[in-house]
This record gives sequence, C-alpha cells and structure tokens, in this order.
Amino acid sequence: MNLFTDIRSLVLDCLTAMVAEGTLPEGLDFANVAVEPPRDAAHGDMATNAAMVLAKPAKMKPRDIADALAGKLAADARVTSAEVAGPGFLNLRLDRSSWQSVLGAVLAEDIKFGRSDLGAGKRVNVEYVSANPTGPLHVGHTRGAVFGDALASLLDFVGYDVTREYYINDGGGQVDVLARSVYLRYLEAHGQEVAFVDGTYPGDYLVPVGQALKDKVGDAYVNQPEDVWLEEIRNFATDAMMDLIRADLASLGIQMDKFFSEKSLYGTGLIESALKSLDDKGLIYEGVLEPPKGKKPDDWEPREQTLFKSTEHGDDVDRPVKKSDGAWTYFAPDIAYHYDKVERGFDMLIDIFGADHGGYVKRMKAAVSALSDGRVPLDIKLCQLVKLFKDGQEFKMSKRAGTFVTLRDVVDAVGPDVTRFMLLTRKNDQGFDFDLDKALEQSKDNPVFYVQYANARICSTLRKAAEAGITTDDATLAAADLTLLQDDAQLTVAKKLAEWPRLVEIAARTNEPHRVAFYLYDLASELHGLYHLGKTNEGLRFVNESNPSATHAKMALAKAVSIVISAGLGILGVTPAQEMR
Repeated sequence: MNLFTDIRSLVLDCLTAMVAEGTLPEGLDFANVAVEPPRDAAHGDMATNAAMVLAKPAKMKPRDIADALAGKLAADARVTSAEVAGPGFLNLRLDRSSWQSVLGAVLAEDIKFGRSDLGAGKRVNVEYVSANPTGPLHVGHTRGAVFGDALASLLDFVGYDVTREYYINDGGGQVDVLARSVYLRYLEAHGQEVAFVDGTYPGDYLVPVGQALKDKVGDAYVNQPEDVWLEEIRNFATDAMMDLIRADLASLGIQMDKFFSEKSLYGTGLIESALKSLDDKGLIYEGVLEPPKGKKPDDWEPREQTLFKSTEHGDDVDRPVKKSDGAWTYFAPDIAYHYDKVERGFDMLIDIFGADHGGYVKRMKAAVSALSDGRVPLDIKLCQLVKLFKDGQEFKMSKRAGTFVTLRDVVDAVGPDVTRFMLLTRKNDQGFDFDLDKALEQSKDNPVFYVQYANARICSTLRKAAEAGITTDDATLAAADLTLLQDDAQLTVAKKLAEWPRLVEIAARTNEPHRVAFYLYDLASELHGLYHLGKTNEGLRFVNESNPSATHAKMALAKAVSIVISAGLGILGVTPAQEMR
C-alpha cells in the first residue's frame, strides 16, 4: 500500500474528469503532477502541485484550476478538506480512517510493506569498493563499501535484480610494488634485515604474507633476481590481499556476488573487442590532443595517439586509449570492463568511486553511452572523505597498516552496525567527520542509538504487555480495532509510516540510501515523542491492563513502527536492537 500513490491516482482521476467536462483542455500531460507531504504539517496532510504545473499548458490561472480540482477532491470520502493556498497549491486533509488503514497495511504486509515493482524485470550492476589489492581497506574504502552495499540493498528492495561487484585493480604497476614488498617480508622471514625504500609498502600486514610465502616455497627465491620470482609473488600476494579484503568486507556484513580481475582484460582480446566496438561506430581515430589547461607551450609535447571521440557523448575533450608507443592508457581497460558489463545484459550500471575520481565521471559516462548506444545509463556516485575523531582529536594511527586507519580499526572501535549507520547519516558527496566517541553515546544526538532505542523500546513494551497477560502475537495485533487510535499524536506516527513507501521509491530513483537513515531518525522521534506523552496522559500509555482492546490497538501501532524500522535498518545492513544495554 502507498497512500500517496492512491491519492495521486485520485487527483489524476479528477483531472481526467475535468478534461471530459471541458474544464481543462485535452492533451495535457499529467506526468509532473505530484502528491507529497507539505513542508509545514500545519498546512495539511498532503499537497499537490497539479494546478501549478498544468496552468501554462492549459493557458489558465493556477487558482482557477485549483478551485475546480478542490471541489472534486473534497467529494471523495477520504478527503476531509481541500484548500487552495498561495498562487495555486492545493493542501489536502484526510480522514482518520485513511491513516488507520496504513497501520493495517503495515501489519498485513509486514516486511513487504514499502516494497514495489519499480525495478521489476531490470538488472542493475553496482560496483563498489574496488580498492587496489595492495593492503587492508582503509576508512575511505569503508564509506564506499557501506554506501554501495546499502544502495544495492535499496534497489533490491524495490524489485531490481542486483549484482554486487568488485573490480580488482590487479593490472597495474602497483601490484608489482606489492610483490616487491612481500619479497622483502619473505627475506625477513628468512632472518635477513631489510629496508623498505620509498614506494614500497611497509605495513605489518605483509609480515604473515611473507611468512606464508616462505612456508610455500622455502628458500627458492632467496637472493634470486626479480625476473625469477616477480610474477609468482605477484599472484601469491594479490590472492593474499584479496583474502584480507574479503575478510574486511565480511566484518561489515558485505558479500560480493562477483569479483572481476582487471588482469583478465589483458592478452585476452577483451580490450581490443571493446575498442573495435567503438571503432565500428566511427568513434576511434588517430589525432593529437590540445595541451592540458595550465600547461605552457614549452611543457607540452604534441604526439599522435589513438583517441576516443568522447565529446560526441557529453565529455569535455576526447580521450586517449592508446599511447604513441602502442601501450594502452589507463582508460582502455576501464572501457573494456564496462563493455563487458554492457555485454552481460545489465539495464543500469552504478559505479561508486572515491572523491579523487571526479575527473573520470564524464569520460566513463561517455564510454558507456557509446558502447550501449545510449541504452544503458551509468550513474557514478562519489564518496567524499571521512575524518575520524577520538577524544576530540583526529584519529590517524594504524600500527598494522603503517600509514592509515583501516576498516577494521573503525569496526573494532564501534562495531559494524554503528559503522554502517553513521556513515549513512550524510549524503555521499558531503565530507563526514566521524566522532568515534559520539557514535557510542546514548543520546538523541546519536542517530543510530536513537533509532535502535526506538525499536528496543517497542520490543520492551511488547514484553511488558505479555507479562501483564495481554496477548501480543501477530494475529491478535492484526485483528486489533485500529479505530481506537484517535489521538493526534498517534495519527502523527501513522502519517510518518505512510511516508515509507514513497520515501523508499524516491531514494531508489535517486540512488540515495542516506534518505532511509534520515527517515528512520524522524520515525524514531515520533515514536519516542508518543511514548513520553504516555507518561502524563494515561490514555496514551501503550500498556493498559484494564483496557485490553485499547492496548491491542496501541501495540499494533508500535508493532507497525518496529516493522518499518526493521525494514529500513535491513536496507542499511544494520541488525535491529531487541534491547539496549
């Protein structure tokens, strides 16, 4: 059930009737007609922009349309008033039974409440994390991991067939550096003193890898030239790092459906096939690029390269795919990787990148547009940096990593649930200061505590009712007389629950899972507010032993809140709390 969708359908029916009567001209497009909560709850329960968006194409005054529409809407039993405001906005108030019916729908649909068929029949690939396999995941990767995983769950919730994917960047020179670093730890395991020169990885996390290599090959590589061991250690080290990364992700409850190796693109014809696809469309040519902005002429050496006409698909400049010496640019395998995604039949692609990848957005969108002939949209979400604070100071040290704070540092400090929720309390493109101390505070200022406490409070209330001899099983609550919920405070909670299906759909359409976290905080606030009113108003107390029927209705309301909180936390990858300690 989506009450906002139902009322929008009512608005559209009334508009259609107005066309049939000649009040509105024929041929109007109703696509932009919306029904949403008003900015100020004092103005009503819902508002529609119908008169505002139809006035110009109808060549009428907005208020004239709004007045006529208000009369028709008011005739519906669900609408108690339809008031025209300002230049032509229309505010609606609904009868109590509408909000009571929302509670019935939540209890009947349970965890399915809010789900939709928005993505039914569509396949989406969400690529996230994709860190270089050269060490443990750091706090920057953590934000992308949490955001990507929550987004994947959100899209699954609205019906998409979602593939969670990790692109292993194992085709570049950084993996050679990893191999050399592991070799030093391997020599160290044999008792030799080693020095980590600039450009190598000195973190302690490679100590067990060096030891494992020694256990596998003994002294076979000791004092051997690099061409003897580089390729073997490169593969060994990459596998070890990916095992470490998988374990890091598992500590956050993240399981990938597919790991795709960049190295698999080289020497297999995949890059050539992707570029041939572009060439066949007349999008590959030999040319010389203009000097980059800010470069002086004497700093620039013009040279002919193989270029992709990315400007024909929205990019600012054409992009090189092959250097003058015949080597592929970094962009070439990226094109091939996304070509593979397109060929796998996905209807939509989403990439989660770090803030430092902003320059890749236009070129990657251009590539996917060209490869799919505009059929497959690519959305790229950039996750801004995270700064950690502890005891009022920025938290930077990680002995195990050597130079950065790891994902495990964060999880060990506050736990996976707190980590996930807190990182979703800001939009992904905003910087985030993560205070580890405040994340564990038990206060309203801590959003994860406040939401979890709401669910735990409901569970506690259900237990108290049971201890008082009042049945609270699902069947009993589903049969509760919801017309007993008449107080405005109770209906305010029901109104917030009614927003859930609409909120989920908006969040999914915009690829913004942080909206779920914001909503859950607002819902928890309404629940806590109602609970506190019960301390001074006996009629609002959830448990009243002398009035089982009223208690059943109030328990049904509380249960409905718990269902939606649990669904929302499930999208965020957080386990709902049954009790707080």
